[in-house]
Amino acid sequence: MARDPNHDILFEPIEIGPKTMKNRFYQVPHCNGAGSFRPGTQASFRAMKAEGGWGGVCAEAASIDPEADFSPNVLASIWDEGDVINLRHMTDSLHKWGALAGLEMWHMGSGTPNMETRAVTRAPIQAASNWSLSSYAHEADEQDILDLQQMYVEAAKRGVQAGFDIVYVYGSHGVLPAQFLSPFTNKRTDKYGGSLENRARFWLESIEKVKKAVGHECAVAVRISVDQVMGVEGIQSHEEGIGFVELATEQGLVDLWDLNLSIFDEWGEDAGPSRFYKANHQAPFTKHVGEAAKVPVINVGRFTSPDDMAEVVKSGQADIIGSARGSIADPFLPNKINDGCTDDIRECIGCNICIGKWERGTQLICTQNPTSNEEYRRGWHPEKVEPAKNGGGSVLVVGAGPSGMECARVLGLRGYDVHLCEAEGEMGGHMRDVMRYPGLAEWGRVISYREGQLAKAKNVEVHTNTTLASNDVLTYGADKVVLATGSHWAKDGFGHVTMAPIPGVDASTAQFLTPEQVMAGEAVGDRVVVLDSDGYFTGVAMAEMMADLGKQVSIVTQFGGAAPLTDYTLEGSNIHRMLNEKNITQYGGQWVEECEPGNVVKVRLFDLLRDGATRTTEPAAGKHPRAPGTETTTVEADTVILATGRQSNNALYRSLWESHDKWEAEGIGGIYQAGDCYAPRFIADAVFEGYRIAVEFESGNPQQPLPFKRERMIWGRDDVGDGVS
Repeated sequence: MARDPNHDILFEPIEIGPKTMKNRFYQVPHCNGAGSFRPGTQASFRAMKAEGGWGGVCAEAASIDPEADFSPNVLASIWDEGDVINLRHMTDSLHKWGALAGLEMWHMGSGTPNMETRAVTRAPIQAASNWSLSSYAHEADEQDILDLQQMYVEAAKRGVQAGFDIVYVYGSHGVLPAQFLSPFTNKRTDKYGGSLENRARFWLESIEKVKKAVGHECAVAVRISVDQVMGVEGIQSHEEGIGFVELATEQGLVDLWDLNLSIFDEWGEDAGPSRFYKANHQAPFTKHVGEAAKVPVINVGRFTSPDDMAEVVKSGQADIIGSARGSIADPFLPNKINDGCTDDIRECIGCNICIGKWERGTQLICTQNPTSNEEYRRGWHPEKVEPAKNGGGSVLVVGAGPSGMECARVLGLRGYDVHLCEAEGEMGGHMRDVMRYPGLAEWGRVISYREGQLAKAKNVEVHTNTTLASNDVLTYGADKVVLATGSHWAKDGFGHVTMAPIPGVDASTAQFLTPEQVMAGEAVGDRVVVLDSDGYFTGVAMAEMMADLGKQVSIVTQFGGAAPLTDYTLEGSNIHRMLNEKNITQYGGQWVEECEPGNVVKVRLFDLLRDGATRTTEPAAGKHPRAPGTETTTVEADTVILATGRQSNNALYRSLWESHDKWEAEGIGGIYQAGDCYAPRFIADAVFEGYRIAVEFESGNPQQPLPFKRERMIWGRDDVGDGVS
């Protein structure tokens, strides 16, 4: 297909300092958890985007010195020759596809934990880290400032040696240069504090020194949060934000501006989750800066629509489309736009599970793109799969939720004859409910993308309103079967807190409802208590829905507060603001001893730490080693909503297993489980398993993953080992 002429502007080359980028698609720096320690993963992950048409691709933030160590979270580092060698592999991989390579030089100042190096970090003032508790910075004197600036220079030189085309003097998200610029973190009274010009001095001098050292070989970029969303206490877009850009422009220091907003504590104001922020949500803060910049400007905004991207450039808001999450969800987004195949784009859903994984200290994953970070270790490609061996065969997939749809899609691409059977009238499984939760409409893209792809697959038949019993599966005529029948919320309050049902709870009665029953329209009373031991999005979604209906709502959780997993996905702060705004009462650190039904339900809560602080000196049979507490708090409810734990819908598999001696006679070579029916999990993991089973379908047992490459040091050897798990 031909490219839409409306999108031509996105494919115009653009000069960035001494470099020329082939188009306007730019993967801004973002973490993937590979750092400089997994060079194969890092290079393959980024190179996939270059292959997919991105004109510029950056590594993740790169620590410039052992003083800027971010362990246990993984960033890149550009400390020494070893880092140069490892990152050179990435830049070589990008240049192969004609993409520019960007290096974001990182120092977190007072936020640096240095948990591995044990170095003492330096910062504008002495303050504790907001990331690593009770870790303090040293207030930099003028010699320290010179040392810090030289760190940037030396790191930039190593960056050029590593083959980078663009080096960032990074000051966004509350890192060291922003700490000097912001009145919130800069309380100095010397020439580096006070007025805007003084607070800007450290950063401007650093850029100037980097420009002098490497500006003839590579472009010098600045990433800046032009607004910290703190009001007058911090950097404001129309004050320090544009003021700093003007100061740097007067001196001709910057070749490329990468604009966003946020502080480190709430960088979800930049990487905005779709629950709270839609595409291009930063435009009101950034769109006026381009006039002051006089050089190319990048905006981010979780863009997925090529029409929106073209309008951003045409309107003058930005010269380049910046993307992190969109490039993860679809590394081939530029090529698809160029080829006129925009309906094949895997659009980011803004769930931020990619960030959530990194925040928890591991490599990112993606709900939409199960091949993310698997390019090197598993050899996966988002647009290519190996054809089925021996001509494939026929496969029955039961259940058209995220895992079943993905499995059927990939099996179809591989050449199998696939029948996808779904008991409901529409595909989507539990996602049909989830996309109706407050703010989560974009999560429906998990389903709509796969619906569109399945509709194009001539060898995949979709049968809705089709319920299959065990004998139906056995006699269906398929060579192999994949069950993707999902999971459900426990109807008796069972969960991992007490590993038992909650006494008095029974969702077959009107006063107790599972989330599925709520979404099916069951009547809900005026006073609602949500029991949430899951800790992610469902419990708070139920609470918000009920509050929006005018109910009096409480949420009970064993965690310190509601939805702790959303802290990792950068939703937590705004979720708690929402809970406060909507007068939803939280009972944290508590759980339910029993529910007493009646005209109203009496929900008896107990503090999880109500027993004594001191153990008894001698154990005694039949007695708890602590003095047991008996205190409870009673909350009255008309309806109790149960988000206590999920249970696999595995009855069909169990029935089939009881008849496994008949499989061979019916010509069935294997029956496997994908997604939640095997074990409830994140949506991203369910999609991943559907994909993995499909691409490993000819293995001895696709239920179990094949070994993958590991990047590790092997004792007694100096090289990186490619051992298998």
